[in-house]
Amino acid sequence: MKLTTKGRFAVTAMVDLALRQTRGPVTLAAISERQHISLSYLEQLFGKLRRASLVSSVRGPGGGYNLARPAPQTSSRRCAGSEVSEACIASPSTVVPNTDFQK
Repeated sequence: MKLTTKGRFAVTAMVDLALRQTRGPVTLAAISERQHISLSYLEQLFGKLRRASLVSSVRGPGGGYNLARPAPQTSSRRCAGSEVSEACIASPSTVVPNTDFQK
């Protein structure tokens, strides 16, 4: 599957969230710092992910985001192909290079 930049950021953020949610809700600031994605961009992206029922939010101190479903039930295709972007899956002319996932 070939992704646009928006699709790649969505999948990267969701993988980061899946890896860390066992310790409680994950803040966008933490994802932003680890993955080098703008915080304001993540805020917009996660609003769309929440409306697509891929993540759930926890408000207040210690709040953040969790996956809406268990990780094994959430596919990268569903994430990238959701309402997050009408063009998350790229045409061959708009392919972005793969980057290593930041730990």
